[in-house]
Amino acid sequence: MRVLVIEDETKVGCFIKRALEEESYAVDLCEDGAKGLEMALAVNYDLLVVDVMLPSMSGLDVLRNIRRERIHTPVLILSAQSQIDQRVKGLDAGADDYLTKPFAIDELLARVRALLRRGASESPGILQVDDLILNPATRDVTRGGQRIDLTLKEYALLEYLMRHTG
Repeated sequence: MRVLVIEDETKVGCFIKRALEEESYAVDLCEDGAKGLEMALAVNYDLLVVDVMLPSMSGLDVLRNIRRERIHTPVLILSAQSQIDQRVKGLDAGADDYLTKPFAIDELLARVRALLRRGASESPGILQVDDLILNPATRDVTRGGQRIDLTLKEYALLEYLMRHTG
C-alpha cells in the first residue's frame, strides 16, 4: 500500500513516515501543499495523510483540488485545530477522517488501517496473479486456497511484485 504524507513539521512527518514504513507501507513524504497536490495528482496513492496548515497551499485546498479531479483516494486530515467547526470544514471538504494533534501513533495506525479497509470507491483492492491472492486491506495471502503466513518484509516484497507484474 502506498501512502502520501503531506506534513510541514519535519519531526512529525518523519515520525509518521517511520511508523507507517514499520507497518510495511510504502511512504512518500512532502512538506509543501502545492508539491503535495502535484504528487497526489501524479501517483496513484492508496491513502493520503494531510496536515491542514501547510506552506504554499492549505491541506484543505489540496483536498478540494484532488476531489475536484475526481480522485477518490481516502484522506486522513491531521490538524492542531481541534474545534468542532474546523473538523466539520475538513470533513465537508472531502476528508474521510480527521485526527487532531497531538495524537497517539497507535490511533493514527488504526485509522490508517480502517481507511485502507474501505479503500477508494473505485479501487479494486484484491491483487491476484494466477491462484496467488493478496488482500492489502487485511494483509491476507493465499495460494490455491491455502493461507500463507509471511513476515512484514516478505509481505511488502510480494505486494510490490504483484503490483508491478512483468
